[in-house]
Amino acid sequence: MYFSGISWSGTGYEVVTLDESGRPAGSPQRFEPGRTEEMISSLRSSAEPLVTVIESTNGILDGRMMAAGLEVYRADPGQLPERPVFGSVSAADLARTAQRDLSALTPLVRTRGTQTGREADLTAGMVASTEMVTALSAAGRWLEHGERDRPQIALTFDDGPLPPYTGRILDILERYGVPATFFCVGMNAGAHTDELVRMREQGHGLGNHTWSHPFLPELSRAQLAEQIDRAGEAIAKASGGTPPTVFRPPYGSRTPEVVRWLTERVPKVALWDVAPDDWSMPGADVIARDVLDQTRPGSVVLLHDGGGDRSQTVAALPPIIEGLLARDYRFVTLDELSMATV
Repeated sequence: MYFSGISWSGTGYEVVTLDESGRPAGSPQRFEPGRTEEMISSLRSSAEPLVTVIESTNGILDGRMMAAGLEVYRADPGQLPERPVFGSVSAADLARTAQRDLSALTPLVRTRGTQTGREADLTAGMVASTEMVTALSAAGRWLEHGERDRPQIALTFDDGPLPPYTGRILDILERYGVPATFFCVGMNAGAHTDELVRMREQGHGLGNHTWSHPFLPELSRAQLAEQIDRAGEAIAKASGGTPPTVFRPPYGSRTPEVVRWLTERVPKVALWDVAPDDWSMPGADVIARDVLDQTRPGSVVLLHDGGGDRSQTVAALPPIIEGLLARDYRFVTLDELSMATV
């Protein structure tokens, strides 16, 4: 069996593969962010059975890798050397953790992604932050939905841009004349500038969704700052605009400490109140039905244009838009929705 580790940095990914004795099985490979499909194809072509290891700061590859049939594991901070302020631990260190003791790592499940096995921690952090979030909501700095007496809703898309899905979603939104808000990952933004320029030109909102989609409670204050600042710079450069003023934490992850750090770094945090879990690919009909069933005046709908195969989201979007228009809802960007709540 071979063991591959995938690290990330500001310039892309590195892959190191070891054999069962811990010796290199080939030379390290480097891939720019726009070449992830090539990287996945390279891993799939392994002559030996292969497992791939990522860490919890890399949350934008697992869906595509598992969809391609790869066996993916997560190595957690206690199993690894200290992480740098920006970037992951080395690919060699990640591969070595699996080669030494694969049973100590967490095998990822496609329907749970990089959060596999830590659902209780995620929920506990949210519950512990309730009081702080309530206060921030009252101050207009934390948004989960808009006013319930206005027939306005905001469509939002996370984890992109990712061709071809982002472009197809933009085509549909343009056809219906519907604005949306895209929470972009910095790693993807610089690789797919055409999509961000088009978002801005079509009047869509742009939000910050970190550089590499990490689990925020495992970051230090300095690491979180780098994730936010570098993503904001990349989104501004790619779109030709200014850095986003609204931030969405990956997975909605938070603790009281993370919430305090976010208030120091970003003007506003935006979550959602409608989530059909389209990333788990339950079927286009299920996605559309869940959105139509859950949406109320002021709702913020969470969908995804990146992170994996989003063909079901693309197929679900027209019936979602048509169904909500038939109920006389008006689509607005998140900025417009949040202004109505202040």
